Amino acid sequence: MSSQEGSSRMGDPYATIGFALKRAQQALRTRLDSGLREIGLTTPQYAVLAFLKVEAGASNAALARRAFVTPQTMQAILVALERAGLIARTPHSEHGRVQTTELTARGREALEAASGIVADAEARLRKAAAPLDPKALAATLLRLAEALR
Repeated sequence: MSSQEGSSRMGDPYATIGFALKRAQQALRTRLDSGLREIGLTTPQYAVLAFLKVEAGASNAALARRAFVTPQTMQAILVALERAGLIARTPHSEHGRVQTTELTARGREALEAASGIVADAEARLRKAAAPLDPKALAATLLRLAEALR
């Protein structure tokens, strides 16, 4: 079957799972960007702060994967967070070129403020998904993501 045959059977491309996922992702990103901007953060910066709370000392590459950005973009994010006093970076004790990144007290405060904004968005998603089980819905979305890899 050619790709043209597959697309002709698809019908309305705007009534697809993929389009619905993209709209949901875009709406979430817009809501987070708007709320986080009010406290001086971006969504990728929030992702970095949240991941560092769980995994202090995470590498640039690990942070980039968690924030869905390139390692080069992550470097710029880390520089901005460091300049704002939200993180501290020090050379790794064994690997001279590797930087260890940790939250500062100010970074923990910013994360606390940002977490309320993110929790509000999550509550809106859960309410909109009701009566579906949030864990089952999340598991389904993750299966969809894996199916495309």
